Amino acid sequence: MPDSSSSASARLAAALASLHGQMADRISTASSVREEHSHGEAMNAAFLPEAVIFAESTDDVSAVLSICHDHRVPVVAFGAGTSVEGHVVPPEHAISLDLSRMTDIIQLNAEDLDCRVQAGITRQTLNTEIRASGLFFPVDPGGEATIGGMCATRASGTAAVRYGTMKENVLGLTVVLATGEIIRTGGRVRKSSTGYDLTSLFIGSEGTLGVITEVQLRLHGRPETLSAAVCQFETLDDAILTAMEIIQCGIPINRVELMDSMQMDASIRYSKLEEYQPLTTLFFEFAGASAAVQEQVTATEAVAAANNGLSFAWANTPEERNRLWKARHDAFWAAKAIDPKARVISTDCIVPISRLGELIAGVHQDIEASGLRAPLLGHVGDGNFHTLIITDDTPEGHARAWELDKKIVARALSLDGSCSGEHGVGMGKLDFLETEHGAGTLAVMRALKDTMDPRHILNPGKLLPAGPVYRG
Repeated sequence: MPDSSSSASARLAAALASLHGQMADRISTASSVREEHSHGEAMNAAFLPEAVIFAESTDDVSAVLSICHDHRVPVVAFGAGTSVEGHVVPPEHAISLDLSRMTDIIQLNAEDLDCRVQAGITRQTLNTEIRASGLFFPVDPGGEATIGGMCATRASGTAAVRYGTMKENVLGLTVVLATGEIIRTGGRVRKSSTGYDLTSLFIGSEGTLGVITEVQLRLHGRPETLSAAVCQFETLDDAILTAMEIIQCGIPINRVELMDSMQMDASIRYSKLEEYQPLTTLFFEFAGASAAVQEQVTATEAVAAANNGLSFAWANTPEERNRLWKARHDAFWAAKAIDPKARVISTDCIVPISRLGELIAGVHQDIEASGLRAPLLGHVGDGNFHTLIITDDTPEGHARAWELDKKIVARALSLDGSCSGEHGVGMGKLDFLETEHGAGTLAVMRALKDTMDPRHILNPGKLLPAGPVYRG
């Protein structure tokens, strides 16, 4: 066992010497590889890991963590690098553990609508490979995210209003603990009343309690009919009221997404949606049997018409539906194209759906007072929305954006909301955790961290703000 008083650089050197014997050519210290693993998306923070290790199996991950635990070397798990709150930014003297080569579909159980996959497979690849089975995995955060990363951040996205988040779509996990011990949580059954719910504990833990290497997923049958529509509104209030009433009426809509007028203007230009006006817009998707879809459509049109919605524009072909949803997923890049030299910082708040109108009205006031440009969009079917704050890429610009973000989060928390509906905490939301959860709840979280990762090697400095137990 190494001397715990030795320097961090000496402990790292000793760990790497041990790891070279087991991982050999899967360890990289190349500058370009280290730079790629120094940051995620849409974050200012970046720090080079000392080395990047490419794992190809659960046993690889176990070997790395065992050695790093012995030598007290920090480890940050890395998938696709698409997180937006600094989750994958390493601390000093750390190793980045890349799971992107772990892409196998281990088991497909079409009759039971489930599968087991390695954590490095992306949702797009999974859906392509299982398409012939007539099944699909519905959680869609938009980016090229890995399934393991989606579990770690408790991802959701555009289809959550119908299918739920990662929490509702994961049956079990294989996890490697800080010591290198391998455990399996959950299973293939749809419910169980035995023991602590460890699967849910690791979902959303952001790599701070263990590294997820395999995931048992729920799958869903591909619907017989898919139909998409766009409806525009003269006012933001009418659009929000429409979304709220659709959910409250129990219409089983597949997706309902909002873009305000500024975001729609940017998307018209970026995604070439010339047939639409720069007005607040709702994007709808309907799925199911043909007759059921028609019922959903009729009911939704009635709600929209009652709230002054302009006529629906339909997209019934796969090409046109894909075009619309690609425009929605490209909204960040459309906002960035407003000023290519600027920085775009994405906020992420959620409130009970009945408070959404009040929140967005207040946020528009905050945006106007700030003098910043900030298009707004979101998954309004579950009360989640994002503000894309466009600011100068300077310390002063970042400070102005941060002040606006703090005001938006404060409004959400005052309306019984949360500082994050899907992006997670990482480093970017640490300041809001005590206000949202309270000191007592954070003390329990820190105790869990201290018990499961006593040497604090797993993604230190993320998810939990510094406290009396958490050492970082």
